[in-house]
Amino acid sequence: MAMLLLIPLLVSSIALFSISSATFSVQPGICYGQLGDNLPPPQISIALINSLNAKRVKLYDANPEILHALRNTRLQVSIMVPNELIAAVAANQTLSDEWVAANVSPFLPDTLIRYILVGNELISAAPNATWHHLVPAMRRIKRSLKTLRIPKIKVGTSSAMDVLQTSFPPSNAAFRNDLVGPIMKPMLTFLNRTKSFFFLDVYPYLAWASDPININLDYALFEPTNVTVTDPGSGLLYTNLFDQMVDAVYFAMEKLGFTGVRIFIAETGWPNGGDIDQIGTNIYNAATYNRNFIKKMTRKPWLGTPARPGSILPSFLFSLFNENQKPGPGTERHFGLLHPNGSRVYDVDLAGVTPEAEFRPLPAPENNEKFKGRIWCVAARGDNATALAAALSYACSQGNGTCDPIQPRGKCFRPDSVLWHSSYAFSSYWAQFRKIGATCYFNGLATQTAKDPSFGSCKFPSVTL
Repeated sequence: MAMLLLIPLLVSSIALFSISSATFSVQPGICYGQLGDNLPPPQISIALINSLNAKRVKLYDANPEILHALRNTRLQVSIMVPNELIAAVAANQTLSDEWVAANVSPFLPDTLIRYILVGNELISAAPNATWHHLVPAMRRIKRSLKTLRIPKIKVGTSSAMDVLQTSFPPSNAAFRNDLVGPIMKPMLTFLNRTKSFFFLDVYPYLAWASDPININLDYALFEPTNVTVTDPGSGLLYTNLFDQMVDAVYFAMEKLGFTGVRIFIAETGWPNGGDIDQIGTNIYNAATYNRNFIKKMTRKPWLGTPARPGSILPSFLFSLFNENQKPGPGTERHFGLLHPNGSRVYDVDLAGVTPEAEFRPLPAPENNEKFKGRIWCVAARGDNATALAAALSYACSQGNGTCDPIQPRGKCFRPDSVLWHSSYAFSSYWAQFRKIGATCYFNGLATQTAKDPSFGSCKFPSVTL
């Protein structure tokens, strides 16, 4: 889009956001996930959230114990209708009414529930039967709030950046073709009519890690450098990857005729750790990204983005804790600001008022370049023989001779232990299936290592990077 055509949009957007910005706390909130077997109880977790100077908290369900713990805290709360309930809610207004009556009404007004997200990144998955239920479910929940006379709650759903077909340059961005008609147009119509938000998960880490050669790390971390990107279509100048990603969604919405729908950052953050094969996953980068993000969000006058200068972006940082039961690659278990025992992974102040000079020094980053060498996937622990045996059985059941060497008389049969056999099976499985999405996780029983576990004539399969 030519710069001349963008000017009226920018002017109207500045007016819109200058009017509405007073209703928002500028400092980020925090995402409070619960996928851990070692997390503190809700009362302690809420105290920890307050110690971070958060003003809002996002839950991934409507946990009544947590909602009770949030009473009289003045924390604005976002709750969630789980993905598995969406189809049923969409089909039944009575069920929708009952869900709101059970999960919202009992906690008001003492718990400040302000947002209901219907599902979590539902349309990031491949097309499935639940897709067409999403917007009807959102309408049902909104109608239930009206029926039960509950004001001040916005209804939406969280979306990842993969709802875009194209994202660069931002002015050329467009939603995926399979989403436009059945999902995006009716959803944006609903959000526009109800003055709600497009809740967006934005992870510059994922974009940078997928192409660290062509994307500058400092550009992804909000670090001040001479690195800039100019959008040839709009003429807009970008100094960080976050703004570039957010504006891509603004332009995609504009292409469908929706220029007034506001964006709410439902998740953003940077992993403080991960697997050996995951670049840039360290405490230094995580602290740098989150501290710079907080600076951007709390700065006055508000910066907004190049396509929406001066606009407020209410936001949640992901996440409160490192959650040890999150499936997937190691990064999934290392986004927390806090360890499960409540200690800080690194110092941060969501209000943005503590000088960085008062923070503890950060460890130097050690993996900002891709690992080169061999990696094995081995059993991380042997204290749960039953779970380990089940994981061993799964790995061996996938065929391709995965476990032939650990059969009796095989080269890797000895020592004859579940721990040893599991380590071989995990490495063999991962080496074969990593390219199609397999991870070295096995319900938390496996870990990557750069130390060759091979012994004698038994040679463990590996992945070479």
